[in-house]
Amino acid sequence: MPQMIFVNLPVKDLETTKGFFAKLGFSTNPQFSDETTACLVISDTIYAMLITEPKFKEFTRKEIADAGKSTEVILCLSAESREKVDELADAALAAGGSPANEPMDYGTMYGRSFQDPDHHIWEVMWMDPAAVEGRS
Repeated sequence: MPQMIFVNLPVKDLETTKGFFAKLGFSTNPQFSDETTACLVISDTIYAMLITEPKFKEFTRKEIADAGKSTEVILCLSAESREKVDELADAALAAGGSPANEPMDYGTMYGRSFQDPDHHIWEVMWMDPAAVEGRS
């Protein structure tokens, strides 16, 4: 079985957050979802567990970071093309997300970022396959 990752993110309003990601084309896995948690399916091996703040507090002794004021993590998703980067970032903004940073364009690498309704920062990045292989 390939290694998987489950990123746990605290959310203020689970239904709002689920609706936001549904508008971006992501689904949830009902097998791992309930009234306090939604398992957001990003790929066959990548999932984001969207967990209401009261439930999230059961998993840590630390305070939950206020993502509107500080950044603890930046989540980065790969995209198959520059157009797919723009497509996902534009969909996020249209769905109620907000810009996080200016677009990055280094020729062989292009990315944009947005904040979800809970202010978690998501980057979408494309890298030229030739550059990754060292052929550019």
